[in-house]
Amino acid sequence: MGEGTESSSSSMAGEKGLEDSSLPVNFHGNLASAHNDDELLNLLQQAKASKRTAVVNYGAPWCHACRKMLPTFCNLSNDHADALFIYADVDKCAETTQDVRYTPTFRFYRDGDKVDEFYGAGPQRLRDRVWLHT
Repeated sequence: MGEGTESSSSSMAGEKGLEDSSLPVNFHGNLASAHNDDELLNLLQQAKASKRTAVVNYGAPWCHACRKMLPTFCNLSNDHADALFIYADVDKCAETTQDVRYTPTFRFYRDGDKVDEFYGAGPQRLRDRVWLHT
């Protein structure tokens, strides 16, 4: 792997909160992990600038329901290459996630505006919402 050629999403399995090696590989480079508030804001700005829908999974490594939803979230990133999928660790993105009350929380952004949100584990509900917004 050449320096600078591997996207951050393809090395996702080694990142904190996404360390489960059984997670599917992201084929489109549209799955990213925010390790701090600045990264999250930057990713949301990138989605807005590129006119892509952003699907944000607000979770935590200690959350059982979050771990349960990660494979579905990763698979959806492969099925919907036109959207940007972002995993935001609520402990590391404390400023931008102050209003997140439950983990996991899934938010959908279009043109920089939040257009939908739900929380809790529900793989089919997540699939339906992603289909609706992408």
